[in-house]
Amino acid sequence: METIKFDALIIGSGQGGNPLAKALAGAGWKVALVEHQYVGGTCVNFGCTPTKTMIASARVAHLVSRAKEYGVNAAFSTIDLDAVLKRKRDLVESFRSGTLKGIHSTEGLTLYEGFGRFVGEKTLEVAMNEGPSKRLAADTLIINTGTSPVVPPVPGFDQVPALNSTTIMEIDQLPKHLIIIGGGYVGLEFGQMFKRFGSKVTIVQRGRQLLSREDEDVADEMAEVFKSEGIDVLLKTQPVKAVYRPEAGFQITVDADGQEKILEGSHLLLAAGRLPNTDGLNLEATGISTDEKGNIKVNDRLETSAPGIYAIGDVKGGPAFTHIAYDDFRILSKNLLENGSASIDGRLVPYVVFTDPQLGRVGLTEQEARSLGYKIKVAKIPMKWVARALETDETKGLMKAIVDAETDQILGAAILGIEGGEVMAVLQVAMLGRLPYTAIRDGAFAHPTLAESLNNLFTALEA
Repeated sequence: METIKFDALIIGSGQGGNPLAKALAGAGWKVALVEHQYVGGTCVNFGCTPTKTMIASARVAHLVSRAKEYGVNAAFSTIDLDAVLKRKRDLVESFRSGTLKGIHSTEGLTLYEGFGRFVGEKTLEVAMNEGPSKRLAADTLIINTGTSPVVPPVPGFDQVPALNSTTIMEIDQLPKHLIIIGGGYVGLEFGQMFKRFGSKVTIVQRGRQLLSREDEDVADEMAEVFKSEGIDVLLKTQPVKAVYRPEAGFQITVDADGQEKILEGSHLLLAAGRLPNTDGLNLEATGISTDEKGNIKVNDRLETSAPGIYAIGDVKGGPAFTHIAYDDFRILSKNLLENGSASIDGRLVPYVVFTDPQLGRVGLTEQEARSLGYKIKVAKIPMKWVARALETDETKGLMKAIVDAETDQILGAAILGIEGGEVMAVLQVAMLGRLPYTAIRDGAFAHPTLAESLNNLFTALEA
């Protein structure tokens, strides 16, 4: 088989791989981009875009159900699931086709649609979706293959028609009772969504709190939000066995803090984590090191243990967020094209859980700051102290910030409230600029905005 030589070979067209391919090609490199399914990666096709589109529909349903609280005569009856899914599919297709058009219009960039597997240290054989296989090689390789949902090692889970974060967005009927295994952000977003669509929802979380990496007070507040909407939240509960019968649905046996219970539901969603897409790559041919889960190990410049081969995005483990994958692109682009020394060390990692209200998070939690030995001050107020939240009748949640008591620097923040992600971003900018908390406390923000409540948050620090 003839080997086609390139300057750079990128495996995976996600939110790091696509812009990197275009940037390298724009700089005159001959670039090959390999994608086995859809361009755009998880975010466009199975993650951010489709889920947030459906979450928006669920929020409208929720607001209609609350219409009388605002003095509006409207009533929520049913969801047109077909219309919700069509809206989601149309937007995904729009984003996907735009991405594909951008790839095809980039001079020096060739897209190979097929599954790539290493057959040498820097040589890839691509089983094309159409036509004969191709063999590609390059001096510089970037792996951007992402992750896939994992099936927890529970008896029966691999034998029942369980849903994952991708397949649940294509169901043709509204679940009567949706049982969700996993209390992380995926489980919470889908749980609230389907409850608002009209399903009964039960969330099963093996830990003592939802959102295991958050501070306990933040997680507890999130649990109260969910319970207030009628969602059953089972903590310290782990699945033991799953059985499915078409006429009866699912029977999930769980250990609830030492007591055995049986949950019966019409649908089962497994939302208990993801694993890297590295199994089929034949990394043994490259000398690339992985951890026990299969994540590709990289240094602070995203270099693997094999010279000239890099990994970006979720496949390397660590923060699995689209914006981190895009930041990986920026770092690697600067280093490859400008001979830079950009590093992932010390970068702030913001994220948003798109529940309603949102949870916007950046920097250290209180628990993390204390474990690292910081002397800290904690600022915290409930959202019912926020004028804008009161005016919009969106008072669920809290605002919390962690401050270094010795330097007055903001170390981290959690904003669980209306538009919590946007408010968190204000504090992130302050952290990037190394502003002391007093600059936010004494800042003149427009009234009445949510950002203005940061005055009260940091004033409470000294109360």
